[in-house]
Amino acid sequence: MQKYSHTYNVILDNMDLFHYRLRPISAIMYLQDAFARYTATKKMAAYDLFATNQYWIITEINMEFTDVLPYWSEEIKAEIWISELSKLKVYTDFNIYYNDTIFAKGNILWFIIDKDSKRPAKTDVVAEKFEVCNELVLGEHKKFILPQITEKFNEITHKINLSDMDFNKHVNNKSYINLAENAAPDEFKKTNTIKQLKVKFNRESFLGDILTCTTYKTDTPKLYVHKIEKDGVSVCDISTLWQEKADISTIVDYPLKIKTKTI
Repeated sequence: MQKYSHTYNVILDNMDLFHYRLRPISAIMYLQDAFARYTATKKMAAYDLFATNQYWIITEINMEFTDVLPYWSEEIKAEIWISELSKLKVYTDFNIYYNDTIFAKGNILWFIIDKDSKRPAKTDVVAEKFEVCNELVLGEHKKFILPQITEKFNEITHKINLSDMDFNKHVNNKSYINLAENAAPDEFKKTNTIKQLKVKFNRESFLGDILTCTTYKTDTPKLYVHKIEKDGVSVCDISTLWQEKADISTIVDYPLKIKTKTI
């Protein structure tokens, strides 16, 4: 079975400012980096696809957090693999480890897109270069379905700026999820953390676009639906399930561990 792994240290920008632990949504950025590194080993990274007038996109993320999140500067390991291939779809499953314990797991649905037609390309080359490991950490890959909403909870707007953009000149996936997280009051986030995150990217948005994120309650306590729209058209749908933080200690209680080198 072919899997790819890479180790990282939690950096300041990806930290929960209340407790100095990794922000759950920031874990996605390490996964995307690990996937980029993995595809680079097969000559299929984003810059390799540019030569064939193609690019990678994510259309769905399904993620669960199963253990205490690491502190700032701690080492984590992202492990990712191709778990399912169809004619057009590429699924990756993943685990993220901290102290040899899985603290996050899930799957991501990828497509290779033709730049001119904006349509998915066949996965023949992926099948030739990658071995499929059919280990599914959350079970069968299922169609994305939003929970039934009950009432409107909050609404915020955001104008896309340069800090939201990625190297494909599209809005970074993290920016959409930031909108959903920002809908939660700060007092709530001090004592609660995301337990489950599901994302469906529907359309592209670009520099200068105005996005509206409307958050709704559901019949399940602490389960919210976030609908992100541009000009009344759905761009991204997100559901977040929250739970009370197991450890709400502050940075004062954290014994900082920094490795130093002697020159």
